[in-house]
Amino acid sequence: MNRRDQIRMSDEEIAAFLAEERTLIVASHGAGGHPHVVPMWFAMLDGKPAFWTYRTSQKVLNLRRDPRLSCLVEAGETYPELRGVSIEGTAEIVEDPDQTLHIGAAVAERFAGPLDDTAREGLRRSGAKRVAILVHPTKTVTWDHRKLPTSTY
Repeated sequence: MNRRDQIRMSDEEIAAFLAEERTLIVASHGAGGHPHVVPMWFAMLDGKPAFWTYRTSQKVLNLRRDPRLSCLVEAGETYPELRGVSIEGTAEIVEDPDQTLHIGAAVAERFAGPLDDTAREGLRRSGAKRVAILVHPTKTVTWDHRKLPTSTY
């Protein structure tokens, strides 16, 4: 077994990792060709990363022009602890207010727990200025260095 095979995560490990981590690093293509990279809180919906953002944000402008994006979730403070999931795919811009609110609520609940009526109303007001992004993965690469024998560092 080669080193790459040793550190690859299973589907179950990927799901668990994405369920525990908070930040999705999102890279879109800027108008000048440079990557535009931003951290976003996210939720997993039907096995796909999703987040919401202001409809006039640079990332949305970029994704309207070119829906290709790359995303990264990573963890670990030292080499033997490094873990990550890198996703290449396309962005679906969700403009329907109910779907956008559903995704926004999923993100909020992931970090704040169940939302009361006041919090939901705040999300509804904020959601009027937002769209949601659903990531459709085309390629996923993973690594978990904790699987390596300590002698290989």
